[in-house]
Amino acid sequence: MVALLSFIATLLVVTAGQATAPSPGSLVSDITLIIDNDLQGANSPAADSGVIVLGARPLKDAKRACKALGEELWSPKLGTASIQPNLRYLKFAGRTKEGSKHWIAPKGSVARAINVDGTIVSDSDSASEWPALCTQTAPFSHETHQDTSAKWQVTVHSNNEVLTGFRDRYSFRFLGIRYAPKPRRFTYSTPHVGKGGRISALEYGSRCVQGQMGSEDCLFLNIWTSFLPKPGYTKSGLRPVMFWIHGGGFAGGTANDAIFDGGNLASRGDVVVVAINYRLSTLGFLALNDGKTKGNFGLADQVTALDWVRENIKDFGGDRDRITIFGQSAGAGSVRALMASPKAVGKFAGAIPLSNLGGESKGTSFSKYYTIDQEMKAVGNDILSATNCKDAASRVDCLREVPAKTLASLDTVARYLVVDGTYLTSDKLQLHGPPLPVRLMMGLVRDDGAPFIGYPHTAKKSAYLESAGFSIPSPRLFPIPDMASQKLALFNMTSRLATDGIFRCIDQATVYAGLQNDRFAVPEVYFYEFNRTYQLRGWPVADRKIDLCDAPKTPARPHGDPDREYWKCHSGELYYVFGNLARQGLPLRDEHDLPFEQFVLDSFTSFARTYDPNPGMGFLRARGYENTIRQMQIAGRWVPATKDAMTARIMQWPSHQRPFRELPQCESLGLGLDYYTR
Repeated sequence: MVALLSFIATLLVVTAGQATAPSPGSLVSDITLIIDNDLQGANSPAADSGVIVLGARPLKDAKRACKALGEELWSPKLGTASIQPNLRYLKFAGRTKEGSKHWIAPKGSVARAINVDGTIVSDSDSASEWPALCTQTAPFSHETHQDTSAKWQVTVHSNNEVLTGFRDRYSFRFLGIRYAPKPRRFTYSTPHVGKGGRISALEYGSRCVQGQMGSEDCLFLNIWTSFLPKPGYTKSGLRPVMFWIHGGGFAGGTANDAIFDGGNLASRGDVVVVAINYRLSTLGFLALNDGKTKGNFGLADQVTALDWVRENIKDFGGDRDRITIFGQSAGAGSVRALMASPKAVGKFAGAIPLSNLGGESKGTSFSKYYTIDQEMKAVGNDILSATNCKDAASRVDCLREVPAKTLASLDTVARYLVVDGTYLTSDKLQLHGPPLPVRLMMGLVRDDGAPFIGYPHTAKKSAYLESAGFSIPSPRLFPIPDMASQKLALFNMTSRLATDGIFRCIDQATVYAGLQNDRFAVPEVYFYEFNRTYQLRGWPVADRKIDLCDAPKTPARPHGDPDREYWKCHSGELYYVFGNLARQGLPLRDEHDLPFEQFVLDSFTSFARTYDPNPGMGFLRARGYENTIRQMQIAGRWVPATKDAMTARIMQWPSHQRPFRELPQCESLGLGLDYYTR
């Protein structure tokens, strides 16, 4: 009966000339896209190793189903790279059984299937119901081009709507999905509930207003997945979800940034990736002391997006009970705030704040939240004065009449989390009390603070430090090195000071206090420090001669030599975490960039799957991830910090373990390990 229904549904799609894109419902099947993804994109020797796996059916129906997808049954004569890693992983993951076969293309009139060990079996009974292996010829997408033409489209029924997305070589991609209606300005968002109809998810939704860009109608999210379950799929096979929150100082950024494309994470890591927009700047974070405009609208959007995901992500193959939120910079500040928020507690199981800010100077407000009166003093009064709304009968109504891009382009904008009494009820993440239901992995980049201080225009220490927001530190603990350039020497010391004062100390103190107080779901935190980076384009720290955050170029290494000394700057880990060097068209600087990129992505996705960044050897062997296997054999397991051992993984090639660093320096800044336990 199932086979008959599948045959009829598939026939209807094909005879309609694919007027309607295929779906798990029309094919009466899960649709799994699997490929040997080594992160090299079109240049990979395994670039054509992908297959699409469909549920069990007779051979004729298997042919029709592949055709409905614009594909054909896979055949050895196609000369593709080996599909054995794919079959091996299907067996390891329990998605096919020992002795099971998969339909492939017949040889002449002889039906054929392939065993999970790669043996091709002829003379199979064509009426037998086996899963089908279709080819996967969708093109690669890259930073500037995605082929969304009808041939690659696929539909999913979710949230009372039929959403049309598409696939590229690595993943199914659903872009610009509305998770909330456009909210009235300075009010909280609510989850979008569909009212039927067909909705395009082929293009990114608008970014939120920032400066002169964006729209107030911007509450959209993007989903990347390699697995689309058929209706009624059981929970046991759903994938973990990685929920990305972009950075940008709460004043800029977007989920649409190609740096954060989740296709490689979804494909290589076997997870579902979600990236969200949220309101920014004054439109997202203005609070007024009028008793009703309480701010945190952008944070509330993040909670609304979590609610939408928990309700609907099963339709895209994701498990609502295995959501890991992760974000970098202000995105890490968001992760921390969601951990602190009573509105978000219990809505995610894992958290990875990358380079969370706090402590001193520009970082303070990201981890210690303003009262509304403090926010008014910092920015609110200036915004009201600049918009001539200070003396209005209703200041918030007056601000609602100001063009959005005018508000976001004022000399002063709101970008502060505040204690609003609902989304945040205390001025910081409480690191004592009953355990939070969350597993934690966090860390920083070695020179995270470097881009925040600017290159000095003077060699005068006091003037430069004052301009960077720092007092003169202990010369014994923060010495200025002896270098030919006094300005470069001053920058060197201040970079260390800024990294400790804004990033390292506050994050190490968070781990220490949380562990000492049994505040986390388990008594361990995986802490890291990146000592190999690949700096984002467009944000170097430079003097007139060199880009300080880039590996120095040499005749032997014209793209940069990462083994030489350079500043490992803020955001320099992101290409690695998302596995997007090739997708961004960036060159590999040495023979270690690619295996390191693979190792980093494998570690982060392992945490999402198991809450342990050490990938299981069974998983790695099944997928054939040899570089990561060798790295773990050389470097050993990533050891978590515990009550008795404050230890971090130094992420480089090869990686290694070492105790928390800069403890005397942090103590001298008043940000010692006991900062939250005093």
